[in-house]
Amino acid sequence: MALPFPKSILDTDLYKFTMQNAVFQNFPDVHAIYRFTNRNNGTTFFSRECFERFQTAVSQFSQAKLTSTERAWLAQTCPFFPSQYLDYLENYRFKPEQVHAEFVLVDGDKGHIEITAEGLWVETILWEVPLMACLSEIYFATVDKDWSYDGQEELAYQKGKALLEAGCVFSEFGTRRRRSFQTQDYVVRALLKATQDVPDSGKLTGTSNVLLAQKYGISPIGTVAHEWFMGIGALRGYEHVHDLALEIWETAYPNATLLALTDTFSSAAFFQSFSKNPARAKKWHGLRQDSGDPLEFAPRAKEVYQKMGIDHKEKMIIYSDALNLDKALKLKKQADEIGFKTSFGIGTFLSNDFVKASDPSSKSPALNMVIKLAAVNGKFCVKISDDLTKNTGDKEVVKEVKELFRLPV
Repeated sequence: MALPFPKSILDTDLYKFTMQNAVFQNFPDVHAIYRFTNRNNGTTFFSRECFERFQTAVSQFSQAKLTSTERAWLAQTCPFFPSQYLDYLENYRFKPEQVHAEFVLVDGDKGHIEITAEGLWVETILWEVPLMACLSEIYFATVDKDWSYDGQEELAYQKGKALLEAGCVFSEFGTRRRRSFQTQDYVVRALLKATQDVPDSGKLTGTSNVLLAQKYGISPIGTVAHEWFMGIGALRGYEHVHDLALEIWETAYPNATLLALTDTFSSAAFFQSFSKNPARAKKWHGLRQDSGDPLEFAPRAKEVYQKMGIDHKEKMIIYSDALNLDKALKLKKQADEIGFKTSFGIGTFLSNDFVKASDPSSKSPALNMVIKLAAVNGKFCVKISDDLTKNTGDKEVVKEVKELFRLPV
């Protein structure tokens, strides 16, 4: 089996570069720790072969670098990146010694994998997406091999066609938990074919994967993730974390589309802060919903905007939480009725939707995993999601933040 990495430093999601640039400008000396979590720890296990292949792949990440051709394309395609950052990225090399992985035997040949990445935040921030994509690809080549690529491109085409025919604006968000790079490549190619066959309805805005965006001449898509708020909260305190995180982001990207992720410390906490600053709420183009009940989000957002005297019909909601076709269509219908513009970031449903080769009536499920920012400068980072199963971090810090925002403890 050929090791899946490195292909290119661009084989990651755009938001890792946008956040790395913001960290480069504002927190260049901060130390960070990232930690891997397998959310299905009791049912999904790895083999020692999988672990060893993963270790070997990680050792080769240092070969990846931004080429002069890639830099020129990135500068033209993403003009919001300053030349100083592109200089930094061109000289950047992954440091495999920052990644610590351990195989914890459970029974026979199966076990858990524990992974941390530790070093400067500006360096370790790029590990998350390619590490997960790498582990997933190796897992499905060594542990779960009961699947095939048969019909994958046609499946993605039909999904894209249905989304477009329903008038959906959407992007492909599938890098982190994809079955393989080949799968994601098939998906993007199929979605582009669907746009040719359904030219006058809906829109494929692009892909989060920067390498595939370059390959197919489409837009790379992505803005900010939870770790931006998590890191700033730990470093600067939580009382004004939303205002501070948004303010620093605005300064880093004065001419970019501004889309606020609401659920790092719960959407309730975000809206508490957001509603106190109508000028900022007017400046930001929209909101991203990423956990909790999505059907509750648009009515709540409308209420918040209306109380500030802002026309919500000028704003957009980006939905990105575990979307499938039915869910996206239901959310679009509701948002259309309320008056919001919408876009959908669709990931695993496109890049890792497989059935078992031996039994096509049974799913070959994707890995349910995350890599989250665990600490900065020795201070614990936490996430208080709208979905209680997604909360992460030190329990005492979680409790303190919940009490600060008057959330149920």
